Amino acid sequence: MTAIVRLLVSDLKRLWKQGVAIVGLMVCGVATFIMSTSTIRSLETSRDLYYAHYRFSHLWAPLVRAPDGLLEHIRAIPGLEEASGKIVRHVLLDFPSIPEPASAKLISIDRDPNLEINGLFLRRGRFPAFSQETEVVISELFAEAQGLGIGDKIVANLGGKRETLHIVGIGLSPDSIYVVQPGLLLSDNRLYGILWVPRAKLAAAFNMEGAFNEVNARVSRSGNIQRVKTELDRLLEPFGGTGSYDREDQESHARVRDEMKELRTMAFLAPAIFLSVSAFLLNMVFSRMVAQQTEQIATMRAFGYQRWEIGWHYLRLVSVWITIGLLLGIVVGLQLASWLNELYKLFFRFPEIVAVRFGWEWILAVALGVSVASLGALSGIYRAMQLPPAEAMRAGTSTASPPAWVKDLRWIHLLPSLSRLVAIRLVSNPWLSLFSILGMALGISLLVLSSFMESTIDYVLEHQFSKSQRHSLQLAFYENRSESCLHSIEQWTGVQRVEGFRSVPARLHHGLKNERLAVLGLEPHSQLFRVLDHNDQPIQFSEQSGLTLTQKLANKLGVGLGEIVDIDILEGQERKIALPVDRIIANYTGPGVYLPRSQLHRMMMEGEQVSGVFLTFDTTYREHIYRMIKDTPGISGILDKRAALANFRALLSKSTGWMRVVNGVFAALIALG
Repeated sequence: MTAIVRLLVSDLKRLWKQGVAIVGLMVCGVATFIMSTSTIRSLETSRDLYYAHYRFSHLWAPLVRAPDGLLEHIRAIPGLEEASGKIVRHVLLDFPSIPEPASAKLISIDRDPNLEINGLFLRRGRFPAFSQETEVVISELFAEAQGLGIGDKIVANLGGKRETLHIVGIGLSPDSIYVVQPGLLLSDNRLYGILWVPRAKLAAAFNMEGAFNEVNARVSRSGNIQRVKTELDRLLEPFGGTGSYDREDQESHARVRDEMKELRTMAFLAPAIFLSVSAFLLNMVFSRMVAQQTEQIATMRAFGYQRWEIGWHYLRLVSVWITIGLLLGIVVGLQLASWLNELYKLFFRFPEIVAVRFGWEWILAVALGVSVASLGALSGIYRAMQLPPAEAMRAGTSTASPPAWVKDLRWIHLLPSLSRLVAIRLVSNPWLSLFSILGMALGISLLVLSSFMESTIDYVLEHQFSKSQRHSLQLAFYENRSESCLHSIEQWTGVQRVEGFRSVPARLHHGLKNERLAVLGLEPHSQLFRVLDHNDQPIQFSEQSGLTLTQKLANKLGVGLGEIVDIDILEGQERKIALPVDRIIANYTGPGVYLPRSQLHRMMMEGEQVSGVFLTFDTTYREHIYRMIKDTPGISGILDKRAALANFRALLSKSTGWMRVVNGVFAALIALG
């Protein structure tokens, strides 16, 4: 064994603690990069294959009712590849196993559901036999949450009539990778799902024979999607069309897209932190080591070792740490990617999540690790290579003796002896002190971030569900109903307060920006759905109020207070209205726009109507209230705030439990480094 090899072994043994910290930080950086990029590629590959094989729609166009004959005109639109008419309805379900009413989105299917636009993938069972119209396919997450299987029965309220449906298949479709009930932050698969029902059954139940109320369309590669949307909206406008929308506004696609955006941020932010700290640690270790080994290095130079041999020695030392860090980082990253894929199965459902394990991210991870580590050690290695043999005869500068200018600092001498030693050490090595403080700050910030996220979520839940939305239940109707229905609901035993709301689909324009959403008309002095200002105080609407926008919607439209917003009403007769923005409020659940209900009625030129109600009740009558809802025809959906909050917290604990542990480990490594 040569002298330089013995020195390498000696250095590895002597610096094992620093080596563990450096390797640990590299493992964290490489692992988070591999985890994020592998998961992104897995989700993208799984999504794209699913979309292609099962013909994911490019456009959706809801309407009131149109005859099947209109489809011929729709399919003749230039640039349109294919189109189909669906019957889509929301209904209440009655499960004996739970007291709460569940709800479902019913989608019509024809004889070859897997060949349609948004084709149906069967996980288990079979497609309905069209001679048996009560047979249905249930969405997989809904079936799992309810413990339902092939042969089980579901009681549904179809057009005001309770009917028993038989499950013959469990499946999923590309437009329902993520299923969330309208109005909720997260999916509640126990109380909301999708049922695919033979067209004849839905047509008979909802008086839709020879008709449809939603268009699914695919645009050809050469087609212009905006022109197709314009022409499609023109054809559907006489039939109550509420405006077509594309994939960017489709709930399932948008959720998957947003999740991948967050992963891309993680893929570069977290590795940058870990690898930067490891580079700093390498620089510090090598600078100190070269200073301590000046005499040995110069002696080796005097005995004939070349500069490149000295540099190669230190490069091998770095290479040992880099190799271990990269190998462990790749292994840990792949394990974390597998764990993350399993976690996503709680929210996203594909026929199969394709595990993409080998690709450019491996090469990039290795390149990043080698580059950052080399940069960190480069200055120390360069100094070692430049030492002349004569340095062997001269002792290195004592690190215990501070520079003269430090001794001249008057305030240093005012400190107690122990504090003076600490201050001298900090001032003598300002860059070392700065980066050490930065490393500690980064480590602590990860722990604070975990706690901050939980505190933020608690604040948002309190703001939205305790201060603003104070109702217990929100009921939606199939069709707008007279305000007199409020009095009927008030008569239910246990009901304490009822307030109606009016929801109108619209498209808001400001300049070149536009957003499609529902304008919500509320009672002027609503107590169950309060619109709060920035001080969490309820806003009092006047009879001639302008628009109240959430901050998120105002940002999307690029609009400020007092500016005019153009509104295209997408329900009933087409109308265009311009209103000023009176208020912009904080809201944490998404874009929203509010008006007094009476003003919305005048805009719609209609009488007192409601799209649904908010209500509170005495909890001792909970099961009675649930039974009344299940037995009342005309109710298409329910949002139970208590159940939604319980589901939200359960999902949150599953997804954040391990992340707290991981963040704690990462923080400790950064701080120790």
